[in-house]
Amino acid sequence: MSSRYDRYMNLLKPLSPDDATQGKVYIETYGCQMNFNDSEVVLSILQKEGYRYTGRMEEADVILANTCSIRDNAEQRIRGRIEQFAFQKKKRRGVLVGILGCMAERLKEELLENATVDLVAGPDSYRRLPELLAQCRVEGKGIDTLLSRDETYADITPVRLDNNGVNAFISIMRGCNNVCSYCVVPYTRGAERSRDQASIVREACQLYENGYREVTLLGQNVDSYRWVGPSQGEASEVVDFADLLEKVASVHPRLRVRFSTSYPSDISDKLLDVMAAHDNICRHIHLPVQSGSDRILEKMRRKYDRAWYLERVRTIREKIPGCGLTTDVIAGFCSETEADHRDTLSLMEEVGFDSAFMFQYSQRPGTLAARRYPDDVPPEVKTRRLNEIIALQMRKSEERYAALAGSIQTVLVEGPAKRGEGFLCGRASNYMMCVFPGKGHQPGDYVRIKITSTTPATLIGEVVE
Repeated sequence: MSSRYDRYMNLLKPLSPDDATQGKVYIETYGCQMNFNDSEVVLSILQKEGYRYTGRMEEADVILANTCSIRDNAEQRIRGRIEQFAFQKKKRRGVLVGILGCMAERLKEELLENATVDLVAGPDSYRRLPELLAQCRVEGKGIDTLLSRDETYADITPVRLDNNGVNAFISIMRGCNNVCSYCVVPYTRGAERSRDQASIVREACQLYENGYREVTLLGQNVDSYRWVGPSQGEASEVVDFADLLEKVASVHPRLRVRFSTSYPSDISDKLLDVMAAHDNICRHIHLPVQSGSDRILEKMRRKYDRAWYLERVRTIREKIPGCGLTTDVIAGFCSETEADHRDTLSLMEEVGFDSAFMFQYSQRPGTLAARRYPDDVPPEVKTRRLNEIIALQMRKSEERYAALAGSIQTVLVEGPAKRGEGFLCGRASNYMMCVFPGKGHQPGDYVRIKITSTTPATLIGEVVE
């Protein structure tokens, strides 16, 4: 009698030499850039076992949702989508539905009890997806949510789902050790581990050779990247994030390099000096502040205070003039007072961020804040404070963009703009989106744009010959 493993793996064999496919797979991705990169890893793993990608859920044999748990709204969206997936299962026999990623890790038991869900796989279980899908066909359910201390998927070349062929994500590390009191990430993605620096540089080289002109290095906290390993001619090499950034920037001067996300207490002068020394490292830093109140920052277990954050901003602007700054802000964290809220507004006023991700606090079960602090700011107060934060940021964004009118920006063309036929769009080094009339330019070209007008979210210009 064959083993259960053999029965699963037999299902993975190609149907015939002429039709080496296990069926079509459709993937929906929610949340951060890391999740989008993970979906590309998932597709790479499945394609090697005979699955084919489809952008149409209606024709998929396997429907996967790569999920986010950072806020309750994100999870509610997935619950709504599961109802849509159920319709596909009723309509077409044999369709499998899988929930991947952070929500799978956090709510594994609940998801398994859902009749629509066949597969539950956490962020460190993607190598087993072909086997787990085969298991679903034999036994009806498949699950693996074990977190790993060493999985980085360093040896897997992602299948790029972005059709523009210009921008690509490179995951450089996984997990997080900061354990901010409001955040579920350490519980859904595990402890920090850094990827082999040689594999990162190799992936950047391959992307450039394949026509990509911009890569974004991803990590929950890229500044804590640290690789210790063998080096040519030496016993070992210690590579921190500044070293890694310089190595990737040296792949080719026409390969732009971005990164996300930095942690305010960890971003170093060494990193800023490397950015200033390389023109192809984009002049943009996403530096989440979350709150402008020292009392709230301490309660959030952020490892910096207001003064430290403002000092880092001043240093960034001294070392890298014109550097774009974006941030994250949470309104209505536990026990937040009007004075705390005013501190956040005043910090935003002083810094003048280009843009921000702004949210109401959403208590996440299992986090330190959920265990220790009551979610005691009334919903209507959270909403009012968030609206005030948004209004301030809209004004600052308008000022920041308007200040660039008349300037010349080097833009990497990404593709057609929504503005109208003949218009192209792309980002300047500072991450601001630019729209301009195309003159035969193609995605991947660098063009110099003179900014003629602005909106709070767009630079509008003309090509400078």
